Amino acid sequence: MKKNFISNSRESIRMFKNPLFEALSKVPYYVPLIVFIPIIGYFLWAAIVAYGVLALLLNFFMGLIVWTLVEYIMHRFVFHFYPSSTWGKRIHFIFHGVHHDYPNDAQRLVLPPSASIPLATVFYFLFRLLLPVDMLNGFFAGFISGYLFYDIVHYMLHHANFKNGLWKKIKHHHMLHHYDDSTRGYGVTSALWDKIFGSDFLKK
Repeated sequence: MKKNFISNSRESIRMFKNPLFEALSKVPYYVPLIVFIPIIGYFLWAAIVAYGVLALLLNFFMGLIVWTLVEYIMHRFVFHFYPSSTWGKRIHFIFHGVHHDYPNDAQRLVLPPSASIPLATVFYFLFRLLLPVDMLNGFFAGFISGYLFYDIVHYMLHHANFKNGLWKKIKHHHMLHHYDDSTRGYGVTSALWDKIFGSDFLKK
């Protein structure tokens, strides 16, 4: 679904009349680092103490891989689900539509803790139900590290000037999603799942 309106302003538009809701909708890029690095550190420590470094590395890597798939699925099927109702359209705009209309709004590029902490909690208990107990801590540390990497990379893709060829390629992939065709290129940190599921950009 191509967009007719895209602003390149770095300023934040007001979304809520309520000043508390408005404040909660904005977050500096470094806040997820402050919130989640101690959490990742705790789960890394717990995994090493209980099961050792080798088990940690394996489970951590698996958590990272699963995150990349979750990143893709959420971006494609949740953030880019377009409701027909007025309330649905409003909710969609709050969660993702505003980012496509104002992609360089520096205050709305990373997920605010008011959303990321509840989501992380839901995923933790989901994995607790699904995974063996000796796998959970390392896996969750990897999963949250993947999320944190995604958040910071997403900010950098919009505000950093890359010299490295790989990072330029990743940025180009994401900018095509914003400025060429938002129905393709859902992977932010990697185009892997776009290639697997056929949503990568078509070569012209």
